[in-house]
Amino acid sequence: MIDLYYWTTPNGHKITIFLEETGLPYRLRPVNISAGEQFDPAFLAISPNNRIPAIVDHAPPDGGGPLPLFESGAILLYLAGKTGRYYADDLRGRCEIMQWLFWQMAGLGPMAGQNHHFSHYAPEVIPYAIDRYVKETGRLYGVLNKRLADREFVAGDYSIADMACYPWVLPERQGQKLDDFPHLRRWKAAIGERPAVKRAYELARTVNTRPALADDKARSVLFGQSKDTVK
Repeated sequence: MIDLYYWTTPNGHKITIFLEETGLPYRLRPVNISAGEQFDPAFLAISPNNRIPAIVDHAPPDGGGPLPLFESGAILLYLAGKTGRYYADDLRGRCEIMQWLFWQMAGLGPMAGQNHHFSHYAPEVIPYAIDRYVKETGRLYGVLNKRLADREFVAGDYSIADMACYPWVLPERQGQKLDDFPHLRRWKAAIGERPAVKRAYELARTVNTRPALADDKARSVLFGQSKDTVK
């Protein structure tokens, strides 16, 4: 059994997609990040960066005690290794998947996240910041679109690389038009029709009925953190 510490963010969706695709038994442990639940000491013992997702695997492959992990990319790699699913058997195949997983973790996720912040949540409109991150998101869409021009999925077969990228491709929120990226549009539509992906997003809707930030207190919790937050 796996305990999944989760909230309804793109990084959270990555893990529910994998778990639904594989059928691994898991318990959902919602962590309401707008209410500050990510600062609970019990959660920080699992995820010292006070971010979701995190997991505790109560049946790790080494037969030892419960194994905690944080960081969505690390969790995907661990679960793929545990199950032998949505990864590759050969060295070159694994390298293809890993580099696109890391591309999402280092590029698409952070840049799209800044896009979201300055376009939707910043207390003042800063045109330079909005333009900077909308353009960079478009560049990354272009990279992914080019990659998908001659293959069905990011690393050939459907893999954890696709699961990592899919939740971060949100054109309506990111100032993009998918018609400008036909291969990416085809890929996103195909993944969105997968039954496991549909279940993952249906689950999200039962966990959080108000995905948008509700008030100034929630904004402060999410965007007012500093070195003093780390205790």
